[in-house]
Amino acid sequence: MEDVQKTLLTKSKRAKMEQRGKFISFLCIALIVLVVLSIFYFVASKGLATFFTNKISVTDFLFGKEWNPSETGTNGKPMVGALPMITGSFIVTFMSAIIATPFAIGAAVFMTEISPKKGSKILQPVIELLVGIPSVVYGFIGLSVIVPFIRSIFGGTGFGILAGTFVLFVMILPTVTTMTVDALKSVPRHYREASLALGATRWQTIYKVVLRAAVPGILTAVVFGMARAFGEALAIQMVIGNAAIMPSSLTTPASTLTSILTMGIGNTIMGTVENNVLWSLALILLLMSLFFNIIIRIIGRKGALK
Repeated sequence: MEDVQKTLLTKSKRAKMEQRGKFISFLCIALIVLVVLSIFYFVASKGLATFFTNKISVTDFLFGKEWNPSETGTNGKPMVGALPMITGSFIVTFMSAIIATPFAIGAAVFMTEISPKKGSKILQPVIELLVGIPSVVYGFIGLSVIVPFIRSIFGGTGFGILAGTFVLFVMILPTVTTMTVDALKSVPRHYREASLALGATRWQTIYKVVLRAAVPGILTAVVFGMARAFGEALAIQMVIGNAAIMPSSLTTPASTLTSILTMGIGNTIMGTVENNVLWSLALILLLMSLFFNIIIRIIGRKGALK
């Protein structure tokens, strides 16, 4: 009996391997969480130094319209108004998403509902090619093609929000299209069969059944594309003009959070006001990324409940 009890209580080789695998998985997850928290703490500690160390008002920083950290304003504080960059980032992000969404939905519908075989055979390699192109190449194309085109049509320098919107539109289009395709494919087949059985045409089925059922997935794709557009740096820096002023039109030079960051972070000394305000811009970017992720999760949960 003692031998039998000992045999039953002794862990098998598979059980030991499973326990070892769980421990390794836990260590990997803990390491990932630790890295994320460390990054957040590092950026937050640097970004908040603007308000706690340099005593700059949060209101002046978020809603001020003059950006020149090396100069002092009438209030005796550095001119670190980030509103022009925040405004430029949001305008470029929303406009590129608005333009990209109809194209992405149209391509996804063609690939999944109208011509699944030929559509995937033609469009899938194109989408994969667009994903693989580096950001600097998009920037050069925008600088060589889009900026002169806008200059010839609207006049001015050609640099501005409109040029940045076109570049980001092409950059986020593959992401939104791919995720929209997955959303449409996840719609159960019996939805389509039931709609057609009730006498609906194929277009009515696509518009009123498939697309409506895939709304949570499509919204997730759009928000994910917006998150990528909001954080894009190199390509947008090459075509927007990098003027830290409030955008007066779509064809005048403007700036984004990422363009000012990439231009100035290497030209400042750690711990100075000029450096701290750039870290504050980085903190805004980090918080916006967190916000986009929360929105994606909320949309995903609502879609799952339905």
